[in-house]
Amino acid sequence: MTYFFETYGCEMNIAESAAVEQLLIARGWTKSESAQTATLAIINTCSIRETAENRIIGRLGWFNGLKAVRECKNGAKTKMLEEAVEYVKNGPKPLTLVVMGCMAERLLKDFQKNFPFVDYVVGTYAKHHFSEIIEAVEEGRKAFEVDDTENYKFASVSAEPGHFSTFVPIMHGCNNFCTYCIVPYVRGREISRPAGDILKEIDVLGKMNVREITLIGQNVNSYMGAMKEGENPCINFASLLSIVAEHLRQTKSPIKWVRFMSSHPKDFTDDVIDVIAKEDVICRHIHLPVQHGSSRVLKAMNRRYTREHYLDLVKKIKTKIPEVSLTTDIMMGFPGETEEDVELTLDLMRQVKYESAMMYFYNPREGTPASKEKQLPVEVRKERLQRVIDLQIEHTREQMSKRVGKTVRTLVEGVSRDNKMELLGQTERHEKIAFEASSSLIGTFVDVKITQLSGNTFRGEIAN
Repeated sequence: MTYFFETYGCEMNIAESAAVEQLLIARGWTKSESAQTATLAIINTCSIRETAENRIIGRLGWFNGLKAVRECKNGAKTKMLEEAVEYVKNGPKPLTLVVMGCMAERLLKDFQKNFPFVDYVVGTYAKHHFSEIIEAVEEGRKAFEVDDTENYKFASVSAEPGHFSTFVPIMHGCNNFCTYCIVPYVRGREISRPAGDILKEIDVLGKMNVREITLIGQNVNSYMGAMKEGENPCINFASLLSIVAEHLRQTKSPIKWVRFMSSHPKDFTDDVIDVIAKEDVICRHIHLPVQHGSSRVLKAMNRRYTREHYLDLVKKIKTKIPEVSLTTDIMMGFPGETEEDVELTLDLMRQVKYESAMMYFYNPREGTPASKEKQLPVEVRKERLQRVIDLQIEHTREQMSKRVGKTVRTLVEGVSRDNKMELLGQTERHEKIAFEASSSLIGTFVDVKITQLSGNTFRGEIAN
């Protein structure tokens, strides 16, 4: 039995796909390089932007054609799928198609009516049914309807097979209801995972040769969990970071770096800054989404902090962690945005000097409050975004150029795709660096001297 995954969207989706993959591997399934040769194809969907859903709808049309070919239906030989025809003459005929994730949750009631060729629709709260789905496929049983009414359950392990860096979910859902965001409607309210379960997963990951973990959630800073299931929640995010750091020390874990994302500025407290400054195992990189530089627009977005609060938070972080690397998210073209608001955003960027940023223009999401407001013309949104992109390109080059000549600790991730004679690694500050060295170093930490900057990637040499 073989499986094929397509995963769209955020780190949480990547982790949830990895958790399902672990179930398949445990039952003896093997990964297929393409959907055409797989017994089971799983699409993990994203709803954060309309463009993401449109792309998935396009892929669903492709899978519909593939299923028709695999089932040898008349008229199914489309040009797009000619490469699959020769295989299916002698290969397995049926293909089971599963759609999971946020788009599945958002369109749950109508999904199979609109896409009847999809065998299983697995919403956000129904992933625990995957064991039953896998068994049904193995036994050749007819697809059954998946119940989506139970509470969210965390997987015990969410590691991507063969990766030295992986995600560890610590919470799920979001209570913030930013006016542009669909996440609270498809992920539900915040649920924090027991700290004891997080530590158990970390121990398993250490045995799997993982060297770096990223604690993830829609808003990790609002984590409030218990040590064990059923106990009163009394562990906040700062405490969790301290517990994880101490656990790694006590167990002499091979995991040497801990990251986290995403953070919400309104919940980023002083005690979190203090823990990062104190604990060497926590990487000096913070992704701190600002979304906008105007307090008026931030209020319209329901972000619940001001421009002044954000800049004060940045000042505290840089004062206590002077070597920190800051990255962010910026959205331009929000309804009601003015030229003054744009200039305030550019000014904030000049003050903070982010090393990099995720930048995009506002796209309305059906069902969110902002989608009902009067929209700015798309060409205006794109032009304003381009100004932000141009400025960030300057800042990225400026910030990264300062690093040339420094020697940095690097996790060696693999062979460079651009040059097979080089290895590619990641620094503590979430920067990429390429250098010549033996492939035996893959999966280890080495010191690399940065010699030059090429685009957004450093080049370097092993330090003496």
